[in-house]
Amino acid sequence: MAKVIALANQKGGVGKTTTAVNLAASMAATKRKVLLIDLDPQGNATMGSGVDKYGDVPTIYDLLIENKPIEEVIIKETSGEYHMIAANGDVTAAEVKLMELFAREVRLRNALEKIQDQYEFIFIDCPPSLNMLTVNAMAAADSILVPMQCEYYALEGLTALMDTITQLAKLVNPKLQIEGILRTMYDPRNRLANDVSEQLKQHFGDKVYRTVIPRNVRLAEAPSFGAPAMYYDRASSGAKAYLALAGEMLRRKEKTTPVVA
Repeated sequence: MAKVIALANQKGGVGKTTTAVNLAASMAATKRKVLLIDLDPQGNATMGSGVDKYGDVPTIYDLLIENKPIEEVIIKETSGEYHMIAANGDVTAAEVKLMELFAREVRLRNALEKIQDQYEFIFIDCPPSLNMLTVNAMAAADSILVPMQCEYYALEGLTALMDTITQLAKLVNPKLQIEGILRTMYDPRNRLANDVSEQLKQHFGDKVYRTVIPRNVRLAEAPSFGAPAMYYDRASSGAKAYLALAGEMLRRKEKTTPVVA
């Protein structure tokens, strides 16, 4: 049964989509079956996976609004060797149309139940805002992975996100919890970054991943080539960091998985 992890942060520009694409590719490189779901109308995770969002491809809109079977909207050919459900500008309309539908908060969860046994990980790239798409992601997820920069305003945004997660756990998904907090675009020479990093570790303890994602030009360049960093430049520090993150997540998962006699 797949572990469903939503990548969310209400603050934009924190490396959320970069993390979604590169973590999915890194997990796929370890021979895990992975599904990446792009819920952001910008479609950046779609393009970063080598899928043309302007082409004739099925999207998350078809699944949530048009009720297409989930098997028909999964794209199996990506540049990262994982499967994905794409997004494009049409998804903006889904935000509005979802408000008119029955069981609007759990449409994604209900769809994923049909294919969860086919994957080990399902990653959901959320929009950088709290809307009905994000609510669907959090209703479907087992946990939330929070990418964030180590700066003052990011701490404020994290506080707001934690409040949101607490509220949604009460309303739509009691099992929802924090998977981990990932420090992105990290520069150890920056004193503020180090101070914020220490505050995170003091407050959240082992929920903060040991792996940090550095500022790296290859991570920024890779999306323009429609590929995760490990396929654009496997030797780059960014690609190596996401492979390390995948390894850390797998070790955590093994520790928490019950041993069946």
